[in-house]
Amino acid sequence: QVRLVESGGGLVQPGGSLRLSCTASGSIFSINTMGWYRQGPGKERELVATITSGGSTNYADSVKGRFTISRDNAKNTVYLQMNSLTPEDTAVYYCNADLRERYGGWYARNYWGQGTQVTVSS
Repeated sequence: QVRLVESGGGLVQPGGSLRLSCTASGSIFSINTMGWYRQGPGKERELVATITSGGSTNYADSVKGRFTISRDNAKNTVYLQMNSLTPEDTAVYYCNADLRERYGGWYARNYWGQGTQVTVSS
């Protein structure tokens, strides 16, 4: 089965940086849009950034100018470079991918990773 695995989370001080990675593995035919979502304490899950297979990006207003999403199609990996982090960025960050599985026909399915904790604190 398809699996998404995140890495790179951790504890960082305000103003610091982290780089998250997410790799998709399994019986994958192609990956359409990949993205990052997050859920902070007491909040609902929200979109952080997305990137299409062609490289078009979309960001939440709260992270524009600070975060950069990118992907390596050959590695089925999406990255999130996070700079100028603030305590408001503290959350569990989830990787998402819209993809077609091998032998799965022409329909794309949506998959989620297990999440990685990002804590911004002094």
